[in-house]
Amino acid sequence: MEAAELAGLIGAIGAAAALLAANRRFLLAGLALLAGAEAGLVLSSSGDGGVSPALLALGAAGLVPAAIGAAIFTRWPEAVLPAVLAAAPFRPPLAFGSENRYFVALAEEGELGRLLPLYGVLGAAALALAWQAFHGSHVSPLPPIVAYPAAAFIAIAAASLIWTSQLDAGANTLAYFILPFATLLAVAGRAPFPLWLPRALAVVAILLASVFAAVGLWQAVTHDLLFFSPSVEVGNAFSSFFRVTSLFRDPSLYGRHLVLGIAVLLVALLRRRLNVLVATALIAFLFAGLFFSYSQSSFAALFVVTIALAAVAGDRRLRIAAIATSALVLLAGAGYLVASSEDKSARQVTSDRSRRVEATVEVIRDHPLVGVGLGAQPSESQARSDQGGSPTRFVSHTTPLTVAAELGVLGLLSYLGFLAGASVLIERVRRRGPTLGLALGAVLLALIVHSLAYSGFFEDPVTWVVVAVASAAWVPYSKAADA
Repeated sequence: MEAAELAGLIGAIGAAAALLAANRRFLLAGLALLAGAEAGLVLSSSGDGGVSPALLALGAAGLVPAAIGAAIFTRWPEAVLPAVLAAAPFRPPLAFGSENRYFVALAEEGELGRLLPLYGVLGAAALALAWQAFHGSHVSPLPPIVAYPAAAFIAIAAASLIWTSQLDAGANTLAYFILPFATLLAVAGRAPFPLWLPRALAVVAILLASVFAAVGLWQAVTHDLLFFSPSVEVGNAFSSFFRVTSLFRDPSLYGRHLVLGIAVLLVALLRRRLNVLVATALIAFLFAGLFFSYSQSSFAALFVVTIALAAVAGDRRLRIAAIATSALVLLAGAGYLVASSEDKSARQVTSDRSRRVEATVEVIRDHPLVGVGLGAQPSESQARSDQGGSPTRFVSHTTPLTVAAELGVLGLLSYLGFLAGASVLIERVRRRGPTLGLALGAVLLALIVHSLAYSGFFEDPVTWVVVAVASAAWVPYSKAADA
């Protein structure tokens, strides 16, 4: 068994223990196993087969801010969720590897790197929680309705490293996304949830979206991108419009974060938690930034969320308007597709998405039960296509298809179970706290819709932040109901 495969299985056991723990022993064991699995996966992908002095020095230096952060979160554990949300989107342009003299260096041509701020916050929060548990603090269990599906998905994903044809890609996905986000849910989902926290989280979300929109609008005026993105650079050079990326590597990722900010503002407006003029001005500002992303998936997500909020939280007139608007947009969209497809192929109409989908469906058909393994969908789709190009051109950009191709029916069932569990939990939260529940539901819906055309559902930390907030909120709500 490869080192990465063994580390993955250890990580799956650790994730299950941390997510399902109802006492401090299981929680401590789970966090320890997760830390060990992370170390094993990172070392197995370093390529030099050992631990260099530069890596040891970097690790030792990282202990200082981790200890400071842990001390802060031990003193103020209610700060964990706002800190996690604030750190979640950012990817400093840093590269790590033994080819760098000090193991870390600025990424070539300004490409964005890993979620380092989030990893730092998670590490400090995990240390704080472990310290509290070690000294006898009570450990609240996570809601089983999300803990079990999450543990099942992670277990299947980790086990798939055994049969994946792209072990390096699968190990990277597990090390830098799935296992850290399991830690996020296990730690942040148990954070205290005082009465002021929903407002603080909304402020953080809106501030983040406003910063992203401001940078995006600046790029639209100057035609200067901050970070290198080859596909966007080429597209801008040969098109009549200029797509912006703000602080991200892709216009659709930028658009997704603006849609999430608008969703929170729409809920605040519907629930009368924000002045109408202020809310309208902020929404207009974020939408202006969203416009220059030219992200169809983001606009679709915003449309669905707006209609859903109007139908769920609006009055009778707003609901009628939502239904009428939906019908008009669907009819107009269908007419446009029919008119635009007369002299074009399906590949041209869908901007090459149909080819990606067809190739991914072939992978699913050939490996229906357990899939081709984590990280292997692009290369397996490429192998089944007559078209040339790198595997990145064959990413399905559709989360359900990617999950089914890589993890098979079992993985798809765990994905659907996770969605169902998160939805039920958010609905329970909504019954106790309507504004918070609506905001969480709107954000989750936006992520789901966006991931149908752009993928990146489980790889987006905001997905796990939403579930963590719902989990943390449900503890005081359920206790209040029992009292």
